[in-house]
Amino acid sequence: MSDSSPLPPVRLHPEAELARDALSTPLLTRAARLARWAAEDTRVDAGGGLVEEQLPAAASELGLSGDDAAACASEAWRVALDTGLVEILDEEEGTVTAGADLALLTGSPQDVLGVWLTALETVLADASVPDLDDLVDALDEGGEVDLTSLDWDPQAEQEFLDGVLGNLYLLTVSEDGPGDGTVPLPALAASMIVPSDMGEPTNDVLEQVSDAMMRLDDQFRILEPIGLVAYRPVDEALMADADEEPAAVVDETDVSRYGMVRLTPLGLYGLRSRLLEAGIAAPAVGDLADKGADALLDGTAVFPPSAAQAETEQWLARREPLAAARELLGAARGADQGAPLRRLRCQQALSLVGTVAEPALREVLDDPELGGLARVWLVERGFEDVPAPSQDMVFWLTVDTIAAQLAAEGNSEELQGLVEGLAQQHGGFFAAAWRVDHPATADVLEAMGRLHPDKKVAKEARKAAFKARSQQGG
Repeated sequence: MSDSSPLPPVRLHPEAELARDALSTPLLTRAARLARWAAEDTRVDAGGGLVEEQLPAAASELGLSGDDAAACASEAWRVALDTGLVEILDEEEGTVTAGADLALLTGSPQDVLGVWLTALETVLADASVPDLDDLVDALDEGGEVDLTSLDWDPQAEQEFLDGVLGNLYLLTVSEDGPGDGTVPLPALAASMIVPSDMGEPTNDVLEQVSDAMMRLDDQFRILEPIGLVAYRPVDEALMADADEEPAAVVDETDVSRYGMVRLTPLGLYGLRSRLLEAGIAAPAVGDLADKGADALLDGTAVFPPSAAQAETEQWLARREPLAAARELLGAARGADQGAPLRRLRCQQALSLVGTVAEPALREVLDDPELGGLARVWLVERGFEDVPAPSQDMVFWLTVDTIAAQLAAEGNSEELQGLVEGLAQQHGGFFAAAWRVDHPATADVLEAMGRLHPDKKVAKEARKAAFKARSQQGG
């Protein structure tokens, strides 16, 4: 995932709710239970892990049984140690004591989430390590791991997992993404392997995608107990030998058999925290609620429409409507490049304010930058005695609106329709538009020439753009 462009804002659950989720995750629950279980006779080895003789008792304390019980107990202990829920008292004796951070689990939501984030880092590190059986096979006579025989690059493995989780985060927070829905594992693996400009993937690329799926299947199984993801694993029947009889009739078209994953609300919080720690801008809805109108209009300029509305609703909820309207209008002024989009966001914000804002809109009727949008707002709400705009104001507002749409959407189909409609309704539009005293006039006319499908009209727009640029001294 690139950090060169801003990420869409994430909608986070309240911290109190996230803290409850964190406390109920299987792995942190087990870690806390073992931290409280540890006593004077608990012993650890040189690496801080429970000695082998005590693993059965730890597993029993956690209510675990079966072949994986000892391994699960060992993992929970390691998380307890890494998060400070337990501390080594004497390294030579191998004794332990309850850690100072154990009390944080009964503290504030921020305290709880801080412990969970530390536990998450431990689990993410574990998820990047090869299977234990592979590690044992790679041990040389001196007891050292031969990484070359594993074909394992620790840094590359960590970067791969970080990239996958970054893509999953981006898919989840994007306006047209799955939201709370699941993402097929093949699609997620392909997002890391298949080049964006590749048409039909080659057999070699498809094999790489398949290998990546199997790696991710193992990793998501490790990440689910800490609450980062909800995961439906790959159907084991898909990994059976071709000459084996299937256990049951299966639907070959069922994509869920290949694994389905989604970020949990807690997972979204965790990944956003990691992105912020890495210096990547990862906004959240509500970040601007306590800031001024200038920060709101500038900040939501790059937000998708629904996120911009959600952010604005939170901002308005903390303010008296008439005062908020006046503050928004004041922040919308300006002749800089971002001003048209600020005014568009202001107009959208004012659509959420009730009729009590009428005085604020009437106060700017004579303002050359705000008078047009003020008239639109008042007329749409049925107010009387709204003065008709001058022709200059109409043209200025038209240029400003197209400039804002260009900044918000680029050369979209909706903007193309607006351009076609304007040229059709106003036969002499370009003859008058190039004279409009707006900083974006030339750029808007050039865009209209680019977007209009009629070559004759497009040529008129380009000629008008040339005149406008000459008038502006460009």
